[in-house]
Amino acid sequence: MIKNKYLILAAVAGFIIALDQWTKIYVHTNFTLGESVRVIKDFFNLTYVRNTGAAFGMFREAQETFRTIFFLSIPPVAVIIILFILKGLTDKDRLQIVALSSIFGGALGNYIDRLRFGYVIDFLDFHYKTFYTYPAFNVADSAIVGGVIVLMVIMFQQGRQEAKEKKAQSAT
Repeated sequence: MIKNKYLILAAVAGFIIALDQWTKIYVHTNFTLGESVRVIKDFFNLTYVRNTGAAFGMFREAQETFRTIFFLSIPPVAVIIILFILKGLTDKDRLQIVALSSIFGGALGNYIDRLRFGYVIDFLDFHYKTFYTYPAFNVADSAIVGGVIVLMVIMFQQGRQEAKEKKAQSAT
């Protein structure tokens, strides 16, 4: 029998991958490279960008052989680690399962781009007028960052709870 945590993984990751790929295909087929459409004046555009680097363009200037090996090996490693962590969770750890599933789906969404194109399609372009521009990103990136933030909050809360319990034990 399939455990609920694996059904959650399949559902959440599948949804993220589908949404991520659909939005990227839309941008790839309906925008020219560098084209930008204003959505919210002075704040948010849809801009077609090809990211050959990592998050925020890191490693963009690295040698192509390094980038290819790095970007084609890291996502499978991340997926294996997530599956290993997931194995140790119970079905009751739903928030952690959803967070890990988000990271899993985001990693696979960007991995699909790297396999297909050799780069990741980014298009969510947030900025403040002409003073500040955040690097363009996509649905997969959002899922990864959101999942990591949720895991960090859970770890922080668990740490506080453990410290509280230790303090209570030492007081008795």
